[in-house]
Amino acid sequence: MAIGLYIHVPFCLRKCLYCDFVSYPLNREQADTYLDSLIKEINFYSETLCPENKKIATIFVGGGTPTCLMPGYLERILEQIHRAFDIVSQAEISIEANPGTVDFEKLKGLKEAGYNRLSLGVQSTHQDLLRSIGRIHSFREAEQAVEFARRAGFNNLNLDLIFGLPGQTLEQWRRTLEVVAAWRPEHLSCYGLQLEEGTPLADAVDAGKTKVCPEELELEMYLLGIKTLSTLGYGQYEISNFARPNFLCQHNLIYWHNNNYLGLGPAAHSFMDGTRFSNVSSLEEYTRLLFSGRRPIEESRTLGREEQMGDTIFLGLRLTEGLELNAFKTRFGVCVSEVFGKQIKKLQQEGLVELHKGILKLTDKGVPVANRVFCEFV
Repeated sequence: MAIGLYIHVPFCLRKCLYCDFVSYPLNREQADTYLDSLIKEINFYSETLCPENKKIATIFVGGGTPTCLMPGYLERILEQIHRAFDIVSQAEISIEANPGTVDFEKLKGLKEAGYNRLSLGVQSTHQDLLRSIGRIHSFREAEQAVEFARRAGFNNLNLDLIFGLPGQTLEQWRRTLEVVAAWRPEHLSCYGLQLEEGTPLADAVDAGKTKVCPEELELEMYLLGIKTLSTLGYGQYEISNFARPNFLCQHNLIYWHNNNYLGLGPAAHSFMDGTRFSNVSSLEEYTRLLFSGRRPIEESRTLGREEQMGDTIFLGLRLTEGLELNAFKTRFGVCVSEVFGKQIKKLQQEGLVELHKGILKLTDKGVPVANRVFCEFV
């Protein structure tokens, strides 16, 4: 089965106040070193992976802010991937972008290079909220980025949105949903704000300078998102993701089906044939290891069979289609009920999951408390 390929670009013009992903201020010399190192890593796996795992179904270039790189860098990355791996016909090739880092010419160049899915980090349509979380783009730049993307030929467009922002009202969230839906993207990702320890936003909350969104309001926003987007033609297919028919994110489906994916770049994570491994976060160490002929692995762990089964269940439950029990049995040679029967029965009694026609899925009651359900399997 073809795998997913993730490329981490660890550079930003300025880090957002809520972000804890590995990224560095953009520097030409560091960017050159990163690109040379990444190409070495691509070539390493090209030479060592078995033929089956060299077949790539999806590519996702994320960050960081990939589109803050200088012209030609992203094209060169994709060119090298095509040289090194067997990319399937009609592969989904996604790239993340900050609206403040793109113009028509840049997007046209990316489309011509072979990127066919664009993911724009819009987050909000309200300027005060964008400022409060340290986003570098304006509402007008987000609107223009969508226009540029369409003119450049992107017909598979995702917009990332965040709800539960400090000071955000329910009406502001409703308005954001209505405005971005009017831009007619094929896909929308709606995430509740996560306060990550050590980020400037979390520090501001701890210091009493910023108030968090009340849990009740955040839940109200989440449910409003589901209802509003359904009315506007977007089907929910995963806890945080909505799409028009035939535009589900194929790369993320690889994650949610617990299938193989390879992550390249500093701090990138991989899951290959039952083993999870991650790269070193330091760009300097990443470069040093690759130029000394070594894999830049920081941590590697082979999962036990029961742990793989638990991961497959909770990842599958993220999808509204649920987990197909026959597929689970084919994969692991055992029925779900034999391993997790007690947990499933308990969750059924609480009304959080349902089992119908060989499909295990979250109920409407279970979706808002999904993390509580997942804890039963990990």
